[in-house]
Order: sequence, then C-alpha cells, then structure tokens
Amino acid sequence: MHVRFWFDPACPFCWITSRWLVRVATQREVTIEWSPISLLLKNGTREGEPFFAEVTASHGMLRTVEALRAAGQGHRIGELYTELGRVLHVEGTTVDLRAVLTGLGLDPAFAAAADDAEYDAAVRTSMDEGLALVGDAVGTPIIAVDRPDGTGRIGLFGPVITELPDVEASLRLWDGFLAMVATDGFFELKRTRSSAPARLTHADLNG
Repeated sequence: MHVRFWFDPACPFCWITSRWLVRVATQREVTIEWSPISLLLKNGTREGEPFFAEVTASHGMLRTVEALRAAGQGHRIGELYTELGRVLHVEGTTVDLRAVLTGLGLDPAFAAAADDAEYDAAVRTSMDEGLALVGDAVGTPIIAVDRPDGTGRIGLFGPVITELPDVEASLRLWDGFLAMVATDGFFELKRTRSSAPARLTHADLNG
C-alpha cells in the first residue's frame, strides 16, 4: 500500500504520528511518500506571533526537502525527516542542517536551499494537494491512501497521538484509520488533549 504523509518538522504531534506510521510500515506492506506542509505558509504566521521562529526554521527545512526531490533524491526524504525529528524532538536542540545532511551522506550544499524562495512553489503545491483531500481547517499530519475501489485518493488529518503505541496497538490504530478514511461521510472523531507529546527515545526513531 502506498501512503502519502504530509509533515512539518516543527510539529511534535506530527513527529509522533510519523513514528507510528513507520512502525506500521515495518509490519505491513506499506511504503511512505513524505510530503511537505508548511505551517508557516498555511497559518500565515508573522514575526512576533507564537512559534514564528520554529515554523520559519522548519519552512527552510522543507525547502531543502524539495531541493532533494528536484535533484532525484526524493527517496532520502524520510531519512532526512527522521534526523530532523531526532534533533528537534528527541535531543531538543537546534538543527544544524549542513551537519544533518553530512551525517546522512548527502551533499551539505543542499542546506543552502533553506534560504532559497525558489522552492516555495513546490512546497505550496504539495501542501495544497494535501489540503485538497481534507480541507483547510486542519494542521499536521495529513495521511492519504488509495480508495479501496481504485478510483482515487482519500485522506484524513491525524491521527493526533501523544505517545507512540507498541506494535500491536499501532496495528490496531492503523486498521481503525483505514476503516475511517474509507467510510463515506466520516469527518471527525475527537477528544480534548490532556497531555503534551511524549519525548521519544532513539530506539523509537525507525519503528
């Protein structure tokens, strides 16, 4: 099964959901296509507003994601997101993009794309493709799969989770997600969050 996952590196909820999907992919025949959604562009966050620095920095990371894709390195985007998340949400430190790229064996010169607005069109196009499936009143992540009858793609915002489920629970959640996304007329299932995202460990990074 081909799954498309829209992410912004700044979002800690998106990060945990991504590790859940990676865990599912190790147990099921799932391939993940990693796509950018910029919270800076989507929310129109301006200087002086909460999280401006964080989403501005992550927007630059998404420019680098699209630079990799344009250079034929799109298959490395999942690895890059894993390392960005490790730095941001496991180590809790500032991303040195050149160092992250070098550590992955990628050309550190790709880091220059973070300051290059040329890649904004590709980021926005990807974001708009995700929002076209779920509407604008969402955040990250967005997950899309093929319709069971093969007539196109369907998607949902979420799931929003604050802890990484174990393997068995992850697969139950995945089966539930597939049932919901495939149900015509299904729109929302929600309860108020009562906890912040858990800090994952290095062992959680790859499922």
